[in-house]
Amino acid sequence: MRIWKAIMAALMVFIIAGCTLFLITEMKDSSTDQRAVVEEQKKIKSGNEAADQSSAPLTVQKNRIKGRAQPAVSEKRLDAPYVSQKPELPNGCEVTSLTMLLQFAHVKVDKMTLASQIKKVPFQSGKFKGNPNDGFVGNMYHGRRSNPGLAVYHGPVAELAANYLGARVNDLTGKPWSAVEKQLIAGKPVWTITSINFRPVPDSAWVDWRTREGTMRITFKEHSVLVTGFDKEHVYFNDPLAGRPGSKANKQLFIKAWHQFGNQAISYTDAEE
Repeated sequence: MRIWKAIMAALMVFIIAGCTLFLITEMKDSSTDQRAVVEEQKKIKSGNEAADQSSAPLTVQKNRIKGRAQPAVSEKRLDAPYVSQKPELPNGCEVTSLTMLLQFAHVKVDKMTLASQIKKVPFQSGKFKGNPNDGFVGNMYHGRRSNPGLAVYHGPVAELAANYLGARVNDLTGKPWSAVEKQLIAGKPVWTITSINFRPVPDSAWVDWRTREGTMRITFKEHSVLVTGFDKEHVYFNDPLAGRPGSKANKQLFIKAWHQFGNQAISYTDAEE
């Protein structure tokens, strides 16, 4: 009897130990599974976040690049052909500057050809003076007091340029100075009208000029140059009276003089534009 009780007691101990071991093992497996689930959830969450970060910021970055303002260009210089108006065209600065512009555009033309082709009007006809908006006023070839010459403005010059460049001619007249600089940055020089000394013309040098179209204010201190560059302080240009390329003037004074003549400017565009 005692032996039987001992056997039953040992059996009970064994059963209890086995159950305890089984429960411990199940708890460990359950804990491991839970950790695995948590880790898997973390991986999924991390993957989603990574996907969000790889797509959304990229879109933002693309938008930033696309919408980012380009840095302002503070200076530009072009190397344009130089043509002197001397000695044949003492009054022909406008057609000479146009010659340089057309030659830069790879048009084979000379100043004397353009001088013969530009529209012309008499210096005076009866009681009316010639209008530079209609053609060159007077004599371009010499400056005699008995047969003087004045100037020609942008309209006839742009019309003549169109004979060579067609619709590529870009008449910027009336636009702000920034339009001139935009053309220079694009690699195109600009024909302009300014004053003979590249600074504002005093009121005393302007006179009333009665034409058939009405009275206008003119000055004999008008001049035309081909603008080839700029920086913060200067405007660079080919002056047909200077005898050499690369003249420069104070930027603010040059622009003020340019304003006095109505912001007259002509350039051109590329064929594919």
